[in-house]
Amino acid sequence: METSEFIRVLDREGRTLADAAEAAGVDSAVPTCPGWRVRDLLEHTGSVHRWARAYVAEGIPERRPREAAPELDGPKLVEWFREGHRLLVDTLAAAPAGIECFTFLPAAPAPLAFWARRQAHETSVHRYDAESATGAEPAPVDAGFAADGIDEILRGFHARAKSRVRTERPRVLRVRATDVDDAVWTVRLSAEPAVTERADTGDADCELTGPARVLYLALWNRVPFPEVRGDGSLAALWTERSGI
Repeated sequence: METSEFIRVLDREGRTLADAAEAAGVDSAVPTCPGWRVRDLLEHTGSVHRWARAYVAEGIPERRPREAAPELDGPKLVEWFREGHRLLVDTLAAAPAGIECFTFLPAAPAPLAFWARRQAHETSVHRYDAESATGAEPAPVDAGFAADGIDEILRGFHARAKSRVRTERPRVLRVRATDVDDAVWTVRLSAEPAVTERADTGDADCELTGPARVLYLALWNRVPFPEVRGDGSLAALWTERSGI
């Protein structure tokens, strides 16, 4: 996907998140995030948006802590979220392609592409959360976008040293999307960070299979895995240890 496409997704998903939060009310529980209320969702995503925007807007070269959300409630909290989301979208849309700033995933693309992609996925998952709080069935994500998000999870987040998805002895987990061409990943697990390639290479101890849009949400622990073949303990390991 092109950077401009990620920005369009971010724009749409953030506005939908705010609308769902407003409809649900800030005191509503978020079923997909046990222990969270809608206000927690708005505060978290809103502070992430402002944190991400600062890197691009100011060309910050090193990691900085996120600032806590202000003590707001009700409509004022929703409006604070909307303002930060709009600032992020506008900043990414106006930024030069060659901007240099901090990024944090292995093999990340150029900074502007990285932040547009990362925030599109951040916001899409939390839009799903916000819609779950309304009691209605959340809208699915596009299959191609979901496949990109699976790639980011497996080859980005869980290639980092801080990933806890590890096994005492080498095991192989495969993730296969059934509705997107060439959307299969081989994840080699061991006591070290996982090594993932986007290919079907060799035998696997466990395979997670299903539509990309469902696998995407399952890998973010929002829904159950659609189909587990082989050693289900590896699917359980992911559910228990993959939290970011």
